[in-house]
Amino acid sequence: MNGYYIAIMPKAYVLINTDPEVEEEFIEELKRIKEVTEVSSVYGIYDFFAKIEAESMEKVKEVITSKLRRMKDIKATVTLVAVED
Repeated sequence: MNGYYIAIMPKAYVLINTDPEVEEEFIEELKRIKEVTEVSSVYGIYDFFAKIEAESMEKVKEVITSKLRRMKDIKATVTLVAVED
């Protein structure tokens, strides 16, 4: 090691199902959440993918439960918590 400590921010990937016809405004609403670092519309069983990063896993959980899952157009989510080596 070179003596430097590298902090790894906890992150989660969220697969999202929404009401139909919400693409542009939904993406913009997600981007307004500070901890959302990436958003994409996707093909398949899910409609969107969002990457959440925060200073602690507790904060990641809070963002998902208190901000993301309470958005009016969301029907369902699946959360994948990243595991770092």
